Amino acid sequence: MAKMEKPILTVDEAAKRRRSIRKFLNEPVPREELDEILRVTGLAPSSYNTQPWRFVVVADPEVKRKLAEAAYNQRQVLSAPAVIVLYTDMADALAAVDEIIPPGMDAEGRTRLRSLILSSYSSLNEADRETAGAGQGYIALGYLMLVAEAHGYQTSPMLGFEPDAVKKLLGLPAHVRIPALVAIGKGAEEGFPHHRHPLSRITRYV
Repeated sequence: MAKMEKPILTVDEAAKRRRSIRKFLNEPVPREELDEILRVTGLAPSSYNTQPWRFVVVADPEVKRKLAEAAYNQRQVLSAPAVIVLYTDMADALAAVDEIIPPGMDAEGRTRLRSLILSSYSSLNEADRETAGAGQGYIALGYLMLVAEAHGYQTSPMLGFEPDAVKKLLGLPAHVRIPALVAIGKGAEEGFPHHRHPLSRITRYV
């Protein structure tokens, strides 16, 4: 018997269904599904295709316990089967600049684009470069939450945590930025219904 593929929600369906969930079922998210969610998340756009986002998936109970302490003991850290630490590292992205240049580009084009990318960031100090990378990380965050929902998993993004404590726990370089921690799993609650501004409140055409 052929294996039935799990239905994937459309972007519109995923956006309508997504809620911030803080209570999860005690069911692990299979590694292959996490890989697929993060693979699609990696399709997010970024300046010069730098792709500065990186992910650490925390599922070990003891590491999650310590992560919860660094996240002000938010209950979803311990409730979720996994927490994705989304961080950005512009230093790493620029050190491997040749990896982000389209492989089909000719040698002259590659040299020109490489020079353009490096010169665009060379005028910035380390803090400003990493801030730019973190801004792009929020684009990946949006993708991550929608992709997870499309695959049938609920999420809770967390911006409240001690960055230095998280970096120390996971052995991350001091210069990186952490846009968010994202709890992920099968929700054990419905979450609050959407209550959003009407389009006319947030949009203006000129």
